[in-house]
Amino acid sequence: MTAPPLDLDNILVVIPALNEEATLGGVIRSLQSLGLDHIRVVDNGSCDRTAIVAQEAGAEVISESQSGYGRACWRGLQEIQPCIDWILFCDGDGSDDLSVLPQFFTQRDHFDLILGNRRANPLSRAAMTPVQNWGNGLATTLIRLGWQHTYHDLGPLRLVRRASLEQLKMRDRGFGWTVEMQAKAAAAGLRTCEIPQGYRVRQGGRSKISGTLVGSMQAGRVILGTLAYLYGQQLLALSQSIAHRYHRLWLILTTMLLMGGCALMVPYGDFSELKSLLPFGLGVTVMGLGFILSWGLDRLSSSWFWMVAIATRLLLLPMHPGNDIWRYLWEGRLQNLGISPFDFAPSAPELMSWRTPWWSLINNADVSALYPPLTQLGFRGLAAIATSMLWFKIAFIGADLGVCWLLQQRYGSLRTSIYAWNPLVLYSFAGGGHYDSWFVLSLVITWFACEPIDHQGDLAPWRKPWAAGLAGLSLGISIAIKWLSLPIVAYYGWRLLRHRQWWGASLFILGSALPMAISALPFCSLHHCPLIPADSAFVVQGRSAELLPYGLSLLWPSLQWHNAILLIPCAIALLWLVRQSTQMHHFTQEYLGILLILSPIVHAWYFTWLIPFAVARNHWGARWISLSAFIYFVLPYREGLGQTDWLLTPLERLGLWAPFLLGWIWTHRYQHSQPVLNPYPVSSQ
Repeated sequence: MTAPPLDLDNILVVIPALNEEATLGGVIRSLQSLGLDHIRVVDNGSCDRTAIVAQEAGAEVISESQSGYGRACWRGLQEIQPCIDWILFCDGDGSDDLSVLPQFFTQRDHFDLILGNRRANPLSRAAMTPVQNWGNGLATTLIRLGWQHTYHDLGPLRLVRRASLEQLKMRDRGFGWTVEMQAKAAAAGLRTCEIPQGYRVRQGGRSKISGTLVGSMQAGRVILGTLAYLYGQQLLALSQSIAHRYHRLWLILTTMLLMGGCALMVPYGDFSELKSLLPFGLGVTVMGLGFILSWGLDRLSSSWFWMVAIATRLLLLPMHPGNDIWRYLWEGRLQNLGISPFDFAPSAPELMSWRTPWWSLINNADVSALYPPLTQLGFRGLAAIATSMLWFKIAFIGADLGVCWLLQQRYGSLRTSIYAWNPLVLYSFAGGGHYDSWFVLSLVITWFACEPIDHQGDLAPWRKPWAAGLAGLSLGISIAIKWLSLPIVAYYGWRLLRHRQWWGASLFILGSALPMAISALPFCSLHHCPLIPADSAFVVQGRSAELLPYGLSLLWPSLQWHNAILLIPCAIALLWLVRQSTQMHHFTQEYLGILLILSPIVHAWYFTWLIPFAVARNHWGARWISLSAFIYFVLPYREGLGQTDWLLTPLERLGLWAPFLLGWIWTHRYQHSQPVLNPYPVSSQ
């Protein structure tokens, strides 16, 4: 009795192709001979006749200029007809024996993902390169260990149910596409099977993976990186599952660790005391464990959020501060005496009679004021009330809690805990007493003004130009607090001009200039405006926990450059960001991250600038640097021992920066991809 013909009209074949003109036509004809009519070739930047050959063979051809196997597969899944229920992926190099496909088609009622197994028979296995065999064995072993599901191959020939593919939410856009699909299929409990298939040596062209050593290494790196990401996701999901089941216990443990870590740290903030570093590190470790546990929470009440946020800051309030605060007190006090801190360094003989008992604690005493004029006026206002370390800390904590409140209003308590319960944030403002919370608050206000909560596009729809002026004013306040937010004016002003919002752009730029201009008046005249001590050795050649400048010094040990030269790569990066970024918070976070990488002077609390934006983007680099940045504090400890070179060892530098860089790459690679399947546009009736 003859079997009824198979219905193949609901199958779309996707063939990612790069320079496959020699073999692609034969592959398409083989597919057509099996009854497959919906064949889509994705030309991934070919420089030969690949697209022409595909069209002549009767396939639909679309282009994807951005390279990557997964990228081409993703592009092939866009604008799919509603009648398509299955996706068949295959390569265009002619190495797969497609005669096995009828077996795939007969299994559709029983499975969601049907895979070809090239390693099932000796001849096919022998046709694969040693790199392919070894890589497949390693990857499938790692999947078996992580997801208790056995695969034998990661071959490209696969038939997957459309609904199941959408369920997997594929993220990888490179060589990790196949391994991600199989690992996620195992995690999702999809019904999978492997069918032995023939495989022969590549029939034409050159393999992009196994054909070269570099290609093999790149593919291996991506595949292992993809598995590492999926392992991390599985671990996070497991912790969230446990936290959900034992929510109250998990929450109490998280709280106890955060508050206990703060309590352990409090007596050990003075790094000039030789026994301070290890107890300080113990407190950081305990607090860091609490922070990591908080990532597993699936809900968080507002009352508990605020209890922990406020209690941890109050615990750290009496802690011995970092040495920056003594300069704040000094410069605020000088202004109330009628003396500009921009005119005299703390060590100036003219100021000897005004020295205080804590004067010797001021850092860089031979350098005049480094902080912008609005910051100086803030110090003056605080010192007019009380020249007190505790009073200054309260002012910084107030701004810090303001950031917590703003973020909580938009993103809720759970997501905002990334900032509010962050060990680095807690220490930097409540413990260390650094004024950067003022800067962070003004940046967040600007961000929210430029990107209203109900706006999803790339530009706020300013209905009234004066609103753009107010947003510019808040950005101008951040510039007058710390110079480094100045490029944001250029970015957002340019976007307003591109959208022909002439009045909005004009008022935005004017508003951003006003705070600096007004706050500089008490310190400047027509002939004298010493707001930056540009001739000091600290500004010209200072170094602290730097990354890129350190790398350059390894390449050219004898090179002594002015720090200003680093503005060149920074400007190049800014131009690239202006072209790539469509949202202010994305631009700001990327700009600040690049700035820190390029900066010759980096202090641990500088990384707090990034944390509010991590609430929006779930930036793993910002999460991890919140822990690894504490390595920085070996520097003030060594200074207390008399070592004044202020240099991290290579291992310390790696420990500080590597988590940030890996988390940044992780975030960009895996967490901000487009949806996998976009349906074919349907016209309205």
